[in-house]
Amino acid sequence: MHSIQSTFAPRGTRLLRHAGSVMAALSLSIATAFAAPTFDQPAADFKGRLFSAGALPGAEATLSGYSFEPGQKVMLYRAGEALNDGQPITVGEKGAFETKIAIPANAVPGLHPIAVSVANPAAAAVYDLKVVKKIELTGQDRFDVTRQKLVQGLYQVAYSPKTDKLFVTSAVGRPPVKASELLRLNAQTLAVEASTQPGAAPDRQDGHLLAVYGVGVDDANGNVWVTNTRQDTVAVYKQSDLKLVKQFPNGVAHHAFEIEIDQKLNKAYVSGPGKNLVEVFDSKKLASVGEIAINSQSDKAFSTMALALDPAAHKLYVVSGTTSEAAIIDTRTDKVEKVLSVPGLKGGAGVAVDPKGKRLFLVGQVSDNLLIVDLESGKVLHDVAVGQGALRVAFDAKSGNAFVVTRGAGTVAVVNAKGELIGNLEGGTFPNHVIADDRGDVFVINKSRGADDAQGDRISRIVPKK
Repeated sequence: MHSIQSTFAPRGTRLLRHAGSVMAALSLSIATAFAAPTFDQPAADFKGRLFSAGALPGAEATLSGYSFEPGQKVMLYRAGEALNDGQPITVGEKGAFETKIAIPANAVPGLHPIAVSVANPAAAAVYDLKVVKKIELTGQDRFDVTRQKLVQGLYQVAYSPKTDKLFVTSAVGRPPVKASELLRLNAQTLAVEASTQPGAAPDRQDGHLLAVYGVGVDDANGNVWVTNTRQDTVAVYKQSDLKLVKQFPNGVAHHAFEIEIDQKLNKAYVSGPGKNLVEVFDSKKLASVGEIAINSQSDKAFSTMALALDPAAHKLYVVSGTTSEAAIIDTRTDKVEKVLSVPGLKGGAGVAVDPKGKRLFLVGQVSDNLLIVDLESGKVLHDVAVGQGALRVAFDAKSGNAFVVTRGAGTVAVVNAKGELIGNLEGGTFPNHVIADDRGDVFVINKSRGADDAQGDRISRIVPKK
């Protein structure tokens, strides 16, 4: 394994961030890396992508390439040094490859640019490789945690203040998804009271179900809404017996992801990553009534990810997964009121709001941080490192704390109003979702590595000790 100890240097020596250095590194290295001529036929439309969840200093990072052309030769560079032992990686038949590189123990946490040089045909690009800041577990003696094993493939959870019930979605694996459930739990005991399986997807003949992912509670009409993400649609079930009330047709909501319901206005809002749209439904008539487009202030398109609602003020908050932004929508008019620029947010994935404190909480899955934003000025008040793969956030009004689940680190970070990390709790395998009820309880859903994973597929209730 090639050592990259010298290539992850402190910020002052990161010469690859300068465009000229990137070109210099490529021009000096490509001739020796490949036998092909330096100016052979370039790629007409290069679509190759490089992905890595990152790694801690002293560990190995797995880099996955996809959308390359089969047989292409790939070299990876950091600050002019080859990362793959000076030997090109050959892309497989499906246009993909995987390789591992060692991250030195003294590597500086952050996003490090990796130059990707490709031959047959020729192309080049720069991608970021994340070196993760390690955050130790702390503050576990300040919280009571109750856990309950549920079914495999847990995804999201929603709470009904009216009935004191929890509703949990699950979907196992990639298509064809043949196991998916909507569960109703007792919020006090975490016991499963009822469950239902969605029906077969009408556009499939392979046993694939209308698997349920996102979930939102509508106490005004006694319903629970779910997203059927893989069919670009949503469905409505009755809270009392989990019987299907309405299955919307495929395509009504692109990559339907999360749901928030303004119950006083009888409106349901659905986000869809990959587009700048929030779909709007009438939650009483159960009808699609339109969409809201969010225009980015940057040179990239806004991509709607997580949603958070302030029901008293009728404000819907939307975080973008592609731009460093969050949008505020007035649910009375369904108009975008403002788009906030949030420096330091990369890969926005989670959002929560503190209406009383007039603060917005935003989570970056790429930047591994929680940003606390003043809603009046739009300024970032605190930027808190919370752990690898920060994914979702919930604000607990009773304690005044924000709870962030980190999928990569497997923790639940607790941050107070001052932006201080007051706890970093064990969250099990792949924590995926977090909510707070109106009593001071926080509920966390985590996924698993398989049916036999003792630390997976659990719901956890976290309560600060008195």
